[in-house]
This record gives sequence, C-alpha cells and structure tokens, in this order.
Amino acid sequence: MQKTSQHRVVALAYDQLCTFEFGCTVELFALQRPELETAWYQFDVCAAEPGKLRAAGGIMVEAPYTLKLLDHADTLIIPGWRDADEEPPEALLKKIRSAYQRGCRMCSICSGVFVLAAAGILDGKTVTTHWRYAAKLAARYPKLTVEADALYIDQGQIITSAGSAAGLDMLLYLVRKDYGVKIANKVAQRLVIAPHREGGQSQFVPRPVFHDERGQLSRLLDWIRTHLQADLTIAALAKRAAMSERSLQRHFTEQTGYSPNEWIIRERIASAQELLESSRKPLRKIIEQCGFGSEETFRRHFRRIVGTNPTHYRQQFSAPT
Repeated sequence: MQKTSQHRVVALAYDQLCTFEFGCTVELFALQRPELETAWYQFDVCAAEPGKLRAAGGIMVEAPYTLKLLDHADTLIIPGWRDADEEPPEALLKKIRSAYQRGCRMCSICSGVFVLAAAGILDGKTVTTHWRYAAKLAARYPKLTVEADALYIDQGQIITSAGSAAGLDMLLYLVRKDYGVKIANKVAQRLVIAPHREGGQSQFVPRPVFHDERGQLSRLLDWIRTHLQADLTIAALAKRAAMSERSLQRHFTEQTGYSPNEWIIRERIASAQELLESSRKPLRKIIEQCGFGSEETFRRHFRRIVGTNPTHYRQQFSAPT
C-alpha cells in the first residue's frame, strides 16, 4: 500500500504497564525505517490515566499525550492490561467506544482484549487472548466467541492476539496488511524473526520444543524456500531430510503447525505475493516460478489464503512504475 499520509498508531500506556508488549509495539511502529523508502507510521503514546505510570521491571513511563489523542488515532494498540479482573477506567472505555465508532482500528495483545470487551465493542465477534485467560474471558463476556488456540484473529476493524510473542506476530501482520509482503519481510529481517506466522497457528502445543539435533528439518525448510519449483513430494522431501515419510510429516506438523503440503503451498503463495508486488512479470511466469502446476490451482489457493485475486492484489500493493 502506497501511503499518501501517515497512518497514526497510538499505543496505550497505563500504570503497571506490560513492558514487553509495549516494547514490541514501539519496536514495530516507532523506529525510523529509511531502508524501506516509503512513508512509515506516525507513532504516539497516550496515558490511560493521570499520574505516574510504573512499568514491569521497575521503570517509569511518561506518556506525552492524554486520552484526547484517541480522537485522532487510526490504529490503537492495547499492550495487555494490568489485571484481567480489574475494570478499566470509564474515561478510557468511553474514548475507545468513540474511536471505534469513528472507524479506528483496534488491536490488543494478551489481556488487552479485556479492555476492548469492557468497552462493549466485541459483542458478536471472535477473539483470542493468552490461553491462561481464555476461559475467564469467555465466562465474563458470553456475547463474544473466544478462540483459545490462535495466535491472532483478524475481525476487520478489531484484531486480537495471544500473549507476549504472539503480539509480535500480530503487529507484523498489521504491517503486512498495510504495506504488503515485501515490506513486512524487511521489517521481520531487521527484527530477526520469522516473517509470517498464520493467525490460526496454535499458540500452545504439548511438545513445543522440537528435537532436531542435526537440524534436518530446519535445513529442509530453508532449502524448500529456495527451490519452490522442485519436486516437493513427501517421498522426495523425506529422502532429502534423511527421515521416513511418516516421521517427516509428524515433525513437520509439530514444527510449523501445518502439513508439509499446506506449508509448501503457503510458501509458494508468499513468494508469488512478493513477485506481484516487486515485478511486472506476467502472471503465468510467476505461477511457474513459484512451482504451481496450473493457473487454476494457483488462483484457488491464492484466494483461499490471501482473500483476494492476484490481479487485485497487484493493483493494491505493487510499487508505482
């Protein structure tokens, strides 16, 4: 998306601030990024309440703006909330309702969803939060649907994420929505994190640490990304990774949250998105370069994953000639 004016992202600060989630928001939106060669976000911080604001770790935060700033926010980020059992101040809830009615995009990390729920703007919507809070959120606010096993959920104007590092996934997803795959990948590279994790990916698995002492699967994933046109059948991949087909499929799902076939499709689509943004190659060339067997198959998966068709995507995200 080529910006004609700066999109104003406002982060909420409050006493007993969740420092990590707040820091993630600052890292994504406050840093100057001249390497991107595009207008970046305008980032500001507003205080949810008057007085000194303590943050986790014993630091103090001085916010330069009051809640009046929400009258001008394009996106509001709520980086957790200090206590899921504490009702947020009514003045904050009133401002959130007003900003929501005005069309401001509302995003929460971890327990920040309790603030949006208390404001009454989540009724009828599907949301997520840290798995520890899911049951409490669902019980307290029965008019919303809680997906306890998602990293983040996009409901259009409202986007909610699970705890801590899942907030980074959601924030990077916002960049991806606003600027496209190529810019989001550059931001992720500077952050030294994975460029994209799907929101529906599980936030908690029984065996979260993958045992890959020799790095077979890690090396295989890297190889696939640079050989999307290759023979990527389960048999061929298992042979390359020196695993049995059954073991490969099991480890693949544990590591990525997807079957090998679905992960490869998504990598191919991500590559196609970047080519649509950065090149004027004909669609048939892109389809071939990304390893799809037919245009029909490519278009079907592109719409399923991206939510639009390739032509519209290119019109929306490609750089001007």
